[in-house]
Amino acid sequence: MSTWKSRGLRGSTLEDMINHTNAVYREKKLALIQKIPTPITPITIDKESRHITLAYFDQKSTVDYIGAVQGIPVCFDAKECAVRTFPLQNIHEHQVRFMREFEAQGGVAFILLHFTGADEIYYIPFGDIYRFWQRMEEGGRKSFTYEEVDKSLKVRSHQDMLVHYLVALKTDLERR
Repeated sequence: MSTWKSRGLRGSTLEDMINHTNAVYREKKLALIQKIPTPITPITIDKESRHITLAYFDQKSTVDYIGAVQGIPVCFDAKECAVRTFPLQNIHEHQVRFMREFEAQGGVAFILLHFTGADEIYYIPFGDIYRFWQRMEEGGRKSFTYEEVDKSLKVRSHQDMLVHYLVALKTDLERR
């Protein structure tokens, strides 16, 4: 497999970069993380190409990724934000509920958030997400800002790991 340089992937989405990183993690036996496909029910299928041309979502999806890092269960979602304020409406109530239940079972839940304007990716621990969520439910702001994000959890690339989030995960685990 050839090594990708992050400069060469500027047009790629955050999920593409995470998928590549997860493949490297798996190859290096650091983690086994799977992308969770959104369940759909096909309505119309083009008989010639055998492609689905119309479908609907079966159920609300939970998170984008789930797996294990050195025996620790993890689940996370990937989000992007073009401005310095992230609207909590981009995280759904069923996702917050799933992540809270996941952590109650001993797992670690988080969000990888790409502030595209600043071209910075942050690991947002579920504890922070839940604190922002509760603030909203209590009548506070319906978003959180770039300034509220823990800058020590900035995710950087390292060699062929484009979104090397294991460093931030380690920091999160040490703080618990």
